[in-house]
Amino acid sequence: MNNVSFAELVFGPAGSVFMYSMLIVIIAMTMLVSLRLLMNRRKIGYFSMMVAFIILLVQYGQLIRLAINASETDASAYTALLLKVLAFVLFNIGIYQLYNVTRMRDFVVFGFFIAVSVLVSLTFWYIPDWLQGSEQQTTLLRPLFTELYLFLLLFLSFLLVNPRVGQNGKYQIMLTVYFTSHTLHMANVYLFGGRQPFLMLLEELIPFIFHIVLFLFIFERVIEVMQAIYHSSITDGLTKLFNRKYFYNRTSQFVANRVPVSVIFSDIDNFKKLNDTKGHHMGDQVLKQVAQIVKEETEDTGICGRYGGEEMVVLVTDRTVDAAELAERIRTRVEQESIVTVSMGYSHWKKGLSADELIKQADEAMYQAKTTGKNKVIGF
Repeated sequence: MNNVSFAELVFGPAGSVFMYSMLIVIIAMTMLVSLRLLMNRRKIGYFSMMVAFIILLVQYGQLIRLAINASETDASAYTALLLKVLAFVLFNIGIYQLYNVTRMRDFVVFGFFIAVSVLVSLTFWYIPDWLQGSEQQTTLLRPLFTELYLFLLLFLSFLLVNPRVGQNGKYQIMLTVYFTSHTLHMANVYLFGGRQPFLMLLEELIPFIFHIVLFLFIFERVIEVMQAIYHSSITDGLTKLFNRKYFYNRTSQFVANRVPVSVIFSDIDNFKKLNDTKGHHMGDQVLKQVAQIVKEETEDTGICGRYGGEEMVVLVTDRTVDAAELAERIRTRVEQESIVTVSMGYSHWKKGLSADELIKQADEAMYQAKTTGKNKVIGF
């Protein structure tokens, strides 16, 4: 061991084994995150990613064996090449599926690319007569068509996949890094006969960047999923306003901290009649339109939510805003911009008042507005 130089340790088999082993660790970590997402979300994109990770693990395991044994057969060279192409194709399929619904035509396209990739890889075993040469030349030519095909796949990924996925920046970095790594590999093999140790070292180092960015890509997807789950748990699916539970919890927090807030309670007039005469689709459109007006008017002054049915509420947290004036602006806009009107009531928090009582007072004021002519604002 004392006779081993630093150069041999870095550029020799020991260095390759270390690099590939570290890559396997990173791939395994990314694979575990993808597996967790697959189990929780049941999304087919994570399954495609899992298959790609398994292929990569097999590929790097084979490279470790090759670095230790220092002997490569045609069969092992072909297997490594096929695994490399299939892993790249499946990665891009998986990333596309994470951000898009997979339809039947997509499966046809995916199957086409996988089939073409396998067929192109089979050119490894066929060298036209006019390209026949020495044994060394034949060895270099065998993977050439498949290696060039990878450049085509990179171009198609930029062209077809990139515009249709989220996290475009990270995805473009991954493709650029992969392109750089593959270009260095081609230069080393076909220009220098695979005898440039520095280029070989770069070939082993650059994939670290690719897999680290991929790990960050998957990890950020986890964050996106968690945010989406949380957002859906606190908002109403139709109006996109906060739901009743979230609104009540926030009101309770402000009241517990003795913040002088106000609550506005609104109800769309004659909403049942609208549903009965013009259908539920029109009713849903009106709900969304009114919700949008409420959201626009309260965006910087408070929290708005759908309390139930056609009832919408506002928690006014800005002390400089007059609840009566805000309610009147909402009522006026609804009357002018939609086919319905709203009855509104409001109440102010006072010492000793609970969140339930504050909301109930606003509700009672709204009920008074509704029973005394509708389309008006009344304070408790």
